[in-house]
Amino acid sequence: MGSGWRNGCPPGPADVYSALFSFIHFAAVFGIVATLFFEWLTLSPAPTLQEARRIQRCDAWYGILAAVLVAAGLMRVYFFEKGKDFYLINPFFRLKIALFAIVGLLSIYPTVRFLAWRKQTRIGQPPMVAALEYSRLVLLLRLELLGLLLIAACATLMARGIHF
Repeated sequence: MGSGWRNGCPPGPADVYSALFSFIHFAAVFGIVATLFFEWLTLSPAPTLQEARRIQRCDAWYGILAAVLVAAGLMRVYFFEKGKDFYLINPFFRLKIALFAIVGLLSIYPTVRFLAWRKQTRIGQPPMVAALEYSRLVLLLRLELLGLLLIAACATLMARGIHF
């Protein structure tokens, strides 16, 4: 059966919705990685007003995409794909969720700092970034990127049903 039909049956509405939520989930993942990577590349010890505003917009998109990712992921776990029992007993799924929570916690400090820049950016001035703050921001952005890479590894193992 090279037609792509499962069990000899044509795809139905559930298959279409499953594919749609899968696409939304993956698009959100790629968006999160892109926004985080952009923040990391754009951040400098003395960001210009334009750089600061771009980072602030990126960080807002990062949060929006994280919410979309969670919503689409929950839909996939509970209504599509392999079913919640497959996911909830898989240790790599649990590790993936734990890593996602850790990445979320790591993102709090950068988000708070980028929001604090609003005082300056609203009046047309670039933010003042202390050396220690810059170092912390760079470290946290790198750790978030590493966390996302580890999440991708867990997702691959989880999807294959691998357990340890």
